[in-house]
Amino acid sequence: MRTTRAPWPRPNDTVALAHVAGLTPRTHEFFAYHVHAHLDVFVNGQPVRVPAGVGINIADPAVHRGRLPDGTLGFGGIKMCSKPCISPLHTHDDSGILHTESQRAHPNRLGQFFVEWRVRLDRSCVGGYCRDVKVYVDGKQYTGDPRSITLIDHKDIVIAIGKPPAVIPSQFPQ
Repeated sequence: MRTTRAPWPRPNDTVALAHVAGLTPRTHEFFAYHVHAHLDVFVNGQPVRVPAGVGINIADPAVHRGRLPDGTLGFGGIKMCSKPCISPLHTHDDSGILHTESQRAHPNRLGQFFVEWRVRLDRSCVGGYCRDVKVYVDGKQYTGDPRSITLIDHKDIVIAIGKPPAVIPSQFPQ
């Protein structure tokens, strides 16, 4: 796990990291259970980008990519890869939306996403920050282990390191 300061780019081995997180990557997307949670990370009030393509082998030719209105790339539209290329927990773009797309209703946890992102997350540290770390869920401070936060539909999660932003987001962005 990265124990460095932000930013934390997308690791190239996120599909392998999905296995480490206890997830089973597949050859295509499933939508029987499809939920979106949202993650914001701030360091001294400044946003930290949650990268696109976490949990996706973006080098696989079956993974479609497209330029988004802000100029960044998004990944998805996977019909069938020749080998597993997408974790049931992933990001399509850098909006902070964490997608759970799976065959059965089983919420993932924030800790699993941080394993796929290869960033340390525990009760007191995020990456290389181990002081002044606060976690909020739907606008309320969360004092438990952030790794155990379930990623259910429209849950809004904020990690504020150091000086928090002027306003703590409290609702899933529409």
